[in-house]
Amino acid sequence: MTASLDFIPGKIDRASSFYVAGHRGLVGSAVWRNLEAEGFTNLVGRSSTELDLKDRDAVFRFFAETKPRYVVLAAAKVGGILANNTYPVDFLSDNLRIQLNVLDAAREHGVERLLFLGSSCIYPKFAEQPIREDSLLTGHLEPTNDAYAIAKIAGIMHIQAIRRQYGLPWISAMPTNLYGPGDNFSREGSHVLPALIRRYDDAVINGNTTVTNWGTGSPRREFLHVDDMAAACLHLLENYDGAGQVNVGTGADISIKELASIVAEAVGYDGQMTWDTTKPDGTPQKLLDVSRLSDAGWTARISLNDGVKSTVEWYRANFDQIRS
Repeated sequence: MTASLDFIPGKIDRASSFYVAGHRGLVGSAVWRNLEAEGFTNLVGRSSTELDLKDRDAVFRFFAETKPRYVVLAAAKVGGILANNTYPVDFLSDNLRIQLNVLDAAREHGVERLLFLGSSCIYPKFAEQPIREDSLLTGHLEPTNDAYAIAKIAGIMHIQAIRRQYGLPWISAMPTNLYGPGDNFSREGSHVLPALIRRYDDAVINGNTTVTNWGTGSPRREFLHVDDMAAACLHLLENYDGAGQVNVGTGADISIKELASIVAEAVGYDGQMTWDTTKPDGTPQKLLDVSRLSDAGWTARISLNDGVKSTVEWYRANFDQIRS
């Protein structure tokens, strides 16, 4: 089955089969929650132990059996800077195979609408701020995660090729830094916001009066609650049809020092905050231009203060189950 690029976006059928690839992950689980809340009654998900998305034959059998009408491709091999820099072959090979298998099987078995999720790391390291969608492929990538970024860029190109060759109204979206329930809070592999939550919560538990953070605290970053990301996914599926990827973020950033203060207040830490300026700061600013998303009629709703508070509550309630 093929569709026409004359496709007009609109409300999609809540009773049709909807496959969320990666439904146990940070983004996929939020997409699942949001779809349930929006009244979808035929959601399909498989854990990695039930379906290895790197196994092409298994993926094609799965699509033949379930025949989903809609797909959100949120499954990916992800990790922090250390993991990306240490295992670039794994991040390139695994993500390319996941994407090729799912996208090829979805096309073969007539998926009507599909949303491919990437990452803001696809953009050049020194892209002009805020980063516009047309900054893609205009400069060098951040070398510590270039393999992962190349895989995600290939996914964007795959979506565009599908649209050109087969006329399917598939789309792709690139989120900014995400956080929320289900995040990775491990000491070795977490990103900055969950790492700060764990560090400051540990300080409260252990009665520490000083917490030391890396760098100067001056770099600025943008953060989007994963439940907002999930809402944006459905909105785009129902309201956007274009070949270009859509940046998904808040359109505002904050310094790491300001972020640390928000986290400290949320966990109830009132001790001293110090900064180890011998440690690297990283890129001075990373902010997405979300004009295309705004033009499609969507803006983020969850404030950073509220989002951090609710994430701290989730972290404490689920501490026994999170990765150490």
